[in-house]
Amino acid sequence: MRPRPPEEEFLVITSPRLAAAPPHENKKPERVAGLLGQEEAGEAQVTDAARVKVLLPYPFAGAFDYLAPPELALQPGDVVMVPLNRRAEVGVVWDEDPALPPEFRTPPSPPVPAHRLKPVSAVLDVPPLPVASRRFVDWVAGYTLTPPGLVMAMALRLNAYDPVRAVVGWQRAPSPPEDARITPSRARVLAAMPEGAAPRETAELARAAGTGAGVLRGMAEAGLLVQVPMRREAAFHRPDPAHPDAAVLSDDQQANAGMLRRAVHERRFSVTLLEGVTGSGKTEVYLEAVAACIAEGRQALVLLPEIALSSQWLDRFTRRFGTPPAVWHSDLGSKQRRAAWRAVAGGEAWVVVGARSALFLPFTDLGLIVVDEEHETAFKQEDGVTYNARDMAVVRARLSQAAILLVSATPSLETLTNAEAGRYRRVTLAARHGGASMPSVAPIDMRDAPPGRGLFLSPVLKTAIDATFARGEQAMLFLNRRGYAPLTLCRACGHRVQCPNCTAWLVEHRARRILTCHHCGHTEPVPPKCPACGAEGSLTAIGPGVERITEEATAAFPEARILVMASDTLPGPHAAAEAVRRIAAREVDLIIGTQIVAKGWHFPHLTLVGVVDADLGLAGGDLRASERTVQLLHQVGGRAGRAEAPGQVLLQTYTPEHPVMQALIANDFASFMRREAEARRPGHWPPFGRLAALIVSADSAEAADETARALGRAAPRGEAVTVLGPAPAPLAILRGRHRRRLLLRTRREVAVQPILREWLAQVQPGRGVRVDIDVDPVSFL
Repeated sequence: MRPRPPEEEFLVITSPRLAAAPPHENKKPERVAGLLGQEEAGEAQVTDAARVKVLLPYPFAGAFDYLAPPELALQPGDVVMVPLNRRAEVGVVWDEDPALPPEFRTPPSPPVPAHRLKPVSAVLDVPPLPVASRRFVDWVAGYTLTPPGLVMAMALRLNAYDPVRAVVGWQRAPSPPEDARITPSRARVLAAMPEGAAPRETAELARAAGTGAGVLRGMAEAGLLVQVPMRREAAFHRPDPAHPDAAVLSDDQQANAGMLRRAVHERRFSVTLLEGVTGSGKTEVYLEAVAACIAEGRQALVLLPEIALSSQWLDRFTRRFGTPPAVWHSDLGSKQRRAAWRAVAGGEAWVVVGARSALFLPFTDLGLIVVDEEHETAFKQEDGVTYNARDMAVVRARLSQAAILLVSATPSLETLTNAEAGRYRRVTLAARHGGASMPSVAPIDMRDAPPGRGLFLSPVLKTAIDATFARGEQAMLFLNRRGYAPLTLCRACGHRVQCPNCTAWLVEHRARRILTCHHCGHTEPVPPKCPACGAEGSLTAIGPGVERITEEATAAFPEARILVMASDTLPGPHAAAEAVRRIAAREVDLIIGTQIVAKGWHFPHLTLVGVVDADLGLAGGDLRASERTVQLLHQVGGRAGRAEAPGQVLLQTYTPEHPVMQALIANDFASFMRREAEARRPGHWPPFGRLAALIVSADSAEAADETARALGRAAPRGEAVTVLGPAPAPLAILRGRHRRRLLLRTRREVAVQPILREWLAQVQPGRGVRVDIDVDPVSFL
């Protein structure tokens, strides 16, 4: 969390509503609390009308009661300063949501006696949180069983209330004194500012006159200049829905775009699945819905699963509308985030593209939400407030009476089930844009065509890459594993180098000569000898990562220009934009990447995709392993053949008979998902039932086991309820904490929140033990 600004800084940004306040209101917040403390409050005979609830960004059960000084005229949503213990804290004036489902409500706390209440100290000069934002906070908190203050902190974004300095400029005084002394420097200033000229900022005017700011201040003292407030330029320009560079859509695209535009024009809540094969132009189609939203005078939000994707998307948007949108993601600096937050709150940001946290921005009139690549697990936040941005986006749209589009070539089973049940509308783009055809998909049976000893690329794949280069086309190798090797093993004693903080092997990154844990970030140098037996030169890398594949590809194709696309090599949107530029300019022959290459890129000269280990995602007991593997590999393969030249996808696999491989080879995603649904329905697994996980973590295994066993004994029972566990989590130790899991499964019509709340109330976790709740888990680690 960012350090809080000093209290004096808040006084600079106090609302004009304090102008008529008594003198003591301009003192520090603690002083205000002292002057209007318990004794005075008790003597004032406070009524309920003077009581106000303030939600603070901390894990409290709910809002706190404070006194509302009449001169502040407090309204729900106001961002305020309040005393808390001996500190001054920022919070939001909160109100009750009468429409919040009963199962999301927590029992109210008894009211605090009036004589114990402290007054609100000040109102900050920040746009208030709109009612839809407040209701969204309540809903997310209730659904995920998260303290509402922690959810509100995501909506408030603590740096959004930093001071905003007024912009002032200089203008000629209307009646300058006749005897004012005019020096050469002052003459140049007056020459740079003719009679009736618009105000100019200090730096601009001083530069034009070739002088310093001190001369301007001296002229003001002499009565020659006056300072005037200047209008702050809007941070973002309004995108033009009728911009002349709009793409020419096919008949099929036009028909689907028309349906999406009508959904926006209805100005009411609706959910539409936009399903289209890779390369069908889904982005251009849903940008027409964005255009309709802008024409309606409402704001639009587009959620992307990866920050890196924003580079190519922003280029498309700017070509379509003539100006870029507002951007929101974790790589922005505090100044950019503050400007974006205020522009959204002030209605100046018409379109926002961002990561999942953009859902919590304070939109004044949200008319459209687009969730691009809605099937992506990156939309699930696992740390802090645990929520699925795709599902919460549907709630956000309902609260704003907005349309929402869920966009994917490989929709999640949850979304497909809702569409087939009629809860979601469905529009489909069945063909690629511009006459391009879908790539052919073929397996390489690694039992019949194995790579050489110590290698990982089949001769069949290498031959296909050579042929691709000979035609002057680009190829891609995909392996969803970072680093050089996932395991370092001692040949002498069999020791496996493991993370000291997690039950995970350390991954070798040979280029940096380190071993690292991708779960906790622990890093150490590659040891010269085995840490267990001391044998020198006995450590060997087991298995491939993208670095090792790059090493092999460099040896096999020495003339090829190779680019690696992974989170290690593309740390942000700027690096991704440069990579895209190089690929489009044909400065790259072979792209080697992890899952980041599967997410919506358009590489027109790429015709061959080779999947190094197609079986990788099928290991383990994950409920969604097959679904995710089909989605990922279908998306990766969809990068090939998106222009005139046909595409080819080769899957290196040891199980070509597996249903996942057969679905990819036949390009029959729909049939595979129907079979997946039939397998889940009898056991009431999602989306035909509900899941919630309890994750117990502690510094010691004994403490974790004790609380986990107590939860197991108190587990709810019933015909529609099943509890699995407790059991050690697959990552039994994470960041030094021992972890145990319990899984609650219910039928779809059963709300899990009251069950979880009653269950947790029966068990008091041990000292230092934490119980985290994950409603609708995506990961089972």
